[in-house]
Amino acid sequence: MAKYGSTSFKDTNFGILPREKLVKLEEKGVKKGLDYISSLNQNVIKTTDIDIPLILKLHKISYAWIFPKWAGKFRTIDVAYSGKEAIEYFKVREAITNLCLDLKVRMNHLSSKNNSKYITNVIELVSWFQHRFVQIHPFNDYNGRTARMLTSFLLLKFDLPAIEIKADNKSDRKKYIRAMQEADEGNYSNLEKLIASALEEGLQKFDLKLKT
Repeated sequence: MAKYGSTSFKDTNFGILPREKLVKLEEKGVKKGLDYISSLNQNVIKTTDIDIPLILKLHKISYAWIFPKWAGKFRTIDVAYSGKEAIEYFKVREAITNLCLDLKVRMNHLSSKNNSKYITNVIELVSWFQHRFVQIHPFNDYNGRTARMLTSFLLLKFDLPAIEIKADNKSDRKKYIRAMQEADEGNYSNLEKLIASALEEGLQKFDLKLKT
């Protein structure tokens, strides 16, 4: 019997599929989520908080067409990731609520755009948010991908480009997981470097320079 958390087979809307057949569906799911974010005008992005309705909607848009039973809903099972137990499922909603409230407070205390440390502070903020979201692990699956899409949404709120943190091939995923594991211990430096590098690439498309 396939388990939702299995890396080999998953029970999908198209039957039980092996990993190699899921890859393209997952890529299409991420594109659906990013396309949704891109469809929002800047004023909507500016005035929309990251909150539970947005998080659930983004996950549903991205993955409910593949996993209609659980995508777009907080998990109702306990899960482990990277060898660690995530918080119990019944604590997820409260943890995400607190995360969103904490994010809002931190955003209100972010340095001004004319401050030389503004970009550095933004990178620190989104690194913290992305790690904490994955640590809570609110969904059965695709928590990292959802966290990275929300990171792009956050950056757009700061008038910065959406980014792509490379974590799909074996080498890039290993670096990303290592950075997240280090963040578990309170060391965000490598996660911040990955985000800064992705942001640099995004800014270069607009002939801008990253100043940290």
